[in-house]
Amino acid sequence: MRGVKLELRCPQRVHGIIADPQIDWSFDELLSELNAVDHKLQASSLVPLPFSKTHSSDLSVVVHAEKNRKSFVMHVSDDDDDDDVVNGGRFGCDEIYLSDDVDSDSDSSTGAQCSLMDKGGVIEGALIELSHEHQLSVAEEIRTRISAFGTDFTNEKEKLTNALSRAEKSKEARRELDRKRDLQYQRIIAEALDNHLTDVQRHHEYKSQIEEKKIRDDAAIEEAKRKQKALQEEKVRQEKMKSEEAKRQAEKKREEEIKAKAKAKALEDERAAKEAAIMSMAESQRKAAEALTASKELNKPSSGNVVKGAESGLKMEERRVQMYKEVVGKDVVSEMDSNKEYRSHGMQMARRIKTITGTKENVRTKADELVKLMNSTFPQSINIGIFADKIVSQSTNASSNSVLYGYGHVIVMVTSKIPHAMEILLAKLNKVCIFTVPKYLSYSEGAFESREAYYRAIGYEEEDGKLESTDTYVGRLTQHMKLYAALIQTEVDGFRNLHGIEEGWKWLARFLNALPANIYTGVALQAFIELAGFGMYKRYKNQFKKLLNIISQDFLKALKEREDPKVTKVVISLENYIQSNQFLKEPEGWRLQDSLLSHGFVPNESDDQQQYYSNNNSSGGYGYKGHQQQYNYNSPNRYVYQR
Repeated sequence: MRGVKLELRCPQRVHGIIADPQIDWSFDELLSELNAVDHKLQASSLVPLPFSKTHSSDLSVVVHAEKNRKSFVMHVSDDDDDDDVVNGGRFGCDEIYLSDDVDSDSDSSTGAQCSLMDKGGVIEGALIELSHEHQLSVAEEIRTRISAFGTDFTNEKEKLTNALSRAEKSKEARRELDRKRDLQYQRIIAEALDNHLTDVQRHHEYKSQIEEKKIRDDAAIEEAKRKQKALQEEKVRQEKMKSEEAKRQAEKKREEEIKAKAKAKALEDERAAKEAAIMSMAESQRKAAEALTASKELNKPSSGNVVKGAESGLKMEERRVQMYKEVVGKDVVSEMDSNKEYRSHGMQMARRIKTITGTKENVRTKADELVKLMNSTFPQSINIGIFADKIVSQSTNASSNSVLYGYGHVIVMVTSKIPHAMEILLAKLNKVCIFTVPKYLSYSEGAFESREAYYRAIGYEEEDGKLESTDTYVGRLTQHMKLYAALIQTEVDGFRNLHGIEEGWKWLARFLNALPANIYTGVALQAFIELAGFGMYKRYKNQFKKLLNIISQDFLKALKEREDPKVTKVVISLENYIQSNQFLKEPEGWRLQDSLLSHGFVPNESDDQQQYYSNNNSSGGYGYKGHQQQYNYNSPNRYVYQR
């Protein structure tokens, strides 16, 4: 009989439990071991095991099975003798080992033969067989339980791994969320801190601005107080001097009361005689002027080479000179030198003119004071002559352009009440500066005895018997031209400018048509454009731009061709003025201030803005006070005036 050998491979120990039962165990040991395994599995397993006992491991079961079992009969056949049949008797096997190994056939056969040869009862055989079956079933059940336990353990391990993975992911997500919240919280804190620092900085800047403004206001107030105190001290000093002078005059009057009355009568007679002499002198001078004009007409070809200027301008100059001689008569300067009272009167006018500033109140006050002085007991012709002389001479000492604009306002206010003063002033200005005509004298050996005589003719003055330098002459020329430019573009509400902006346009046209380009004419044009350019642009707009283009293309070109290094600065200044459109920008001082203490002056259109009105007629010209100017740009003489 060939036996079958069965080998079961399973883990030897799992969690301290012996998984492979031993064949040589006794039945009681096997039962106790199974019970121990059952208790350990129930105690250690997280999931209830499906294993439960289906029968009791009692010996009575074995006995009952033994009674019902039949005897085992074994037939043995021999390969040599097929006919022999051997009847076997009953036998029992204590141990049965089944194996799949073929090599174990001989051993199992030998063991079986030995077992068959042993005598035993039916009960022992059944018991052994039942023990063997029970061992196999127990081993299978143990393997099943171990397999279930391994599966449960693997599942639990996977669950635990998944749970740990989910927990790790949740922890990482929570950590990332906390990091984002920390970043957001830090960003919010940084923004709040930045906003706070910005507010603090703005607050400090605002406080510093307030402090600076307060300091400036305090300084301005202190300066105003200082000036006011100085004015009060000057006034007190003058009043004191006046009181002392009054005392001296009173004493003198008490001593020479009778002489004073006689002197007053003599002065009255002298004044009447002087006026009569002035009238007669004016008549004689008029006749002399007519004779001079006639002689000039006869000698016009020879003199035309020396004097350069527009005919209308030269005639206007002659008329003003004649009026000056008729009204004023002799030179005012020599008159003041010879007469103490005239000198004192001239000093009072000079003092008023010297203190003119670029404020409205100052200009009104000085104009009123000058009008009162010109309407004093002295002859008005003398007053007008003194006024013209002082304002022309004081203009050379003007500290800024704003002062010259103030001079222009005072002149307009005074001459609107005393009309003859405007022509006398212009005559004086034409005399000291021929470029205000405009007029130019060319040097000629036949017309002038020497270069010095020529320089005296164009306005050079003598200093200690010597002619002044060209720089000094050019500086004075500049101031006179600025005074003239400030005058022609000044408009004051309630007052009429007798020599207004249209006269400035005529001057500019005459200048460009007749005068040559040199250092003197270049400086005169620069000074005029600097102060009157803004006002002329406001009045004439594109027409003024065309004049500037002509200056740039013709006058400056001719000035450059002279290659005189002295005119380089003038050329650069005029080119910069035209190319940068400085005439569009309001010059400093052009608009009078309300007061010296005003830091942020805002103009009031009702009383301080200088306005220039131009009425376009059908022919494209501009109408001003009944006169019309038309411009012919195709003719050699570009500017033609028609009345």
